[in-house]
Amino acid sequence: MSMFPGTSNEFFGLDIGSTAVRLVELRGGTSLKALVKYAYVPLDSNIALSDSKGDQQKLAQTIAQLVKQAGVTSRNVAVGIPSSRVFTTVADVERLPAGELAKAIPLQADSLIPTPLDESKIDWAVIGDSPADKTKQEILLTSVPNKFVEDRLDLLESIGLNVIAFEPDNLAVARALAAPDHGAQLLLDIGRRASDLVVVMGDVPHLTRSVPTGVEAIVRAATQNLNIDEKQAEQFVFKFGLSKEKLEGQVFGAITGTVDLLVTEIEKSIKFFQTRYVGQKIDRIVVTGGASVIPEFPLYLANKFNINVEIGNAWQGVSFSRDRANELSALSNQFGVAVGLAERSA
Repeated sequence: MSMFPGTSNEFFGLDIGSTAVRLVELRGGTSLKALVKYAYVPLDSNIALSDSKGDQQKLAQTIAQLVKQAGVTSRNVAVGIPSSRVFTTVADVERLPAGELAKAIPLQADSLIPTPLDESKIDWAVIGDSPADKTKQEILLTSVPNKFVEDRLDLLESIGLNVIAFEPDNLAVARALAAPDHGAQLLLDIGRRASDLVVVMGDVPHLTRSVPTGVEAIVRAATQNLNIDEKQAEQFVFKFGLSKEKLEGQVFGAITGTVDLLVTEIEKSIKFFQTRYVGQKIDRIVVTGGASVIPEFPLYLANKFNINVEIGNAWQGVSFSRDRANELSALSNQFGVAVGLAERSA
């Protein structure tokens, strides 16, 4: 899916996150692409989340410097859209020829999306037969406010980049992390301020959600419950995590209440999916993002759901020299969006 489709053989993926900007450039075939360039630079979250003209100019300068330092020569870019800016849903529609469907979907979308249709860009993809009504088909529908897309487009064009596609971050992550030969699997990308959940069957997303619980909330719980400053709390979270043995389980006790908010949202998503798709069972959870490296976090989820939980490998569909394996593995949990964007077929 693409909010702003174009065509190009050479392009790079650009993830403008809340704490960093990341880019990945790949080359090659459709199954396994070769890594050409990757780079990242930290970003002040106040700038990342600001709509002010001054901060947007700073963001543009940061991106321009990153592209230059990385040595990327292509001006074509596929850009991620934060899930907080996107509305995504699955809907049942009539089986119609492509031309008629293109006319019918906006009419139906008007009652589904949270923003007025004339103020939104929408996109959709047919993902299969409706499980509720075999006379209909199922689409994944996405909308984003025009203003956000237009502002982001202006920002990138101001530094000489040509946007060939906008894509929701969660769909890009799904492309990078999902195992296409697997059954139903849940992908969990835990960011600084929010987490994205995507349920995929094969390589097709069938459910997406964004929940306002991320690393920041977990660290804040440690700060408040252990009565320590934020810097020390973050160190404790990533050193001791969800271990009941380390530090006498104090960090575990301090953060489990917040982690369980996320667990509840995962549980709701699994229940919704398995109710809609009767007979389908999620038997794999893949975690990525900041909290994926919290000690014993994957084990905590595995015990809660009795499901196999793995730490995602964003580079699984990318070829690179063996001597870079450790370097790239250490960054895998940060690059899911950028890799997924670069893996697009443009």
